[in-house]
Amino acid sequence: MMENLTLNDPPPPGPQSGGPMPPVLGGRAPPLPPQPQQLPPQMFTTAAQLLDLTDKKLLICLRDGRKLTGILRSWDQFANLVLQSTVERIYATLPGAKESSALKGYYADKPHGIFLVRGENVLLLGEIDLDKDDESPLGFEQAELEKVEKLAKERKVVEKAKEKNKLKQLATLGFEGEASGEIFL
Repeated sequence: MMENLTLNDPPPPGPQSGGPMPPVLGGRAPPLPPQPQQLPPQMFTTAAQLLDLTDKKLLICLRDGRKLTGILRSWDQFANLVLQSTVERIYATLPGAKESSALKGYYADKPHGIFLVRGENVLLLGEIDLDKDDESPLGFEQAELEKVEKLAKERKVVEKAKEKNKLKQLATLGFEGEASGEIFL
């Protein structure tokens, strides 16, 4: 017969080895050695931690820089995620915007519905505070999706040109870029 034991159950009587009982001294049994504690399920460092986040609204940052919000409906041992009511939030910073300026840029939400995220692409994930969910991000103003996408693409082109220029300058000093050894056909 199989027993269902928990951490709160008292240890079983008698020695664990199943041998004879230790002698009783003065009418009292000697104290039993402390049993090793089992880790609670919340201590898992694998995809099993997602169990507590199932059916909750999450913010997920992907390796490519995208930020998704959605309700976690399912997951597997590889941390592949199925999100419902998924929305991608796109940010576009303004050129020359400083940390001290009131308006740093714009944002827009792009709905995706049901979304499957491969676990290896997740950089960061966390539960969203539903009380603060409707607030705009500090320093950003909501705008039309087309406008924000256009600004974000322009900003990405500028950043890519800066990075390319930086790699050229490093190459003149003898440093190789990330893709300098690849052959492009």
